[in-house]
Amino acid sequence: MSGDATIVLMWEARAVEGRGGELLEWARARSTELAREPARRELLRAPQDRVLVMTWWEDASYADDLPELPEPDAAVITRPVHRWRFEAVG
Repeated sequence: MSGDATIVLMWEARAVEGRGGELLEWARARSTELAREPARRELLRAPQDRVLVMTWWEDASYADDLPELPEPDAAVITRPVHRWRFEAVG
């Protein structure tokens, strides 16, 4: 990797009603199977069966090829996954 920043990847999906727990467990398992171990990872949930996974990558840049969670099975989610990259600033 190149760069001297900490890049935070955010992955957010919304489960079909009533399947939020299933999506959370799926995301938890996938987040431990990434090609490399992130410096930090957090899983969060929200109303409407939404799941958010954040991973922190040190000494990285926006353009780096960083490990990301895949798309879950389409039958479990209501829409495509949303993904964002941020630079940690404090």
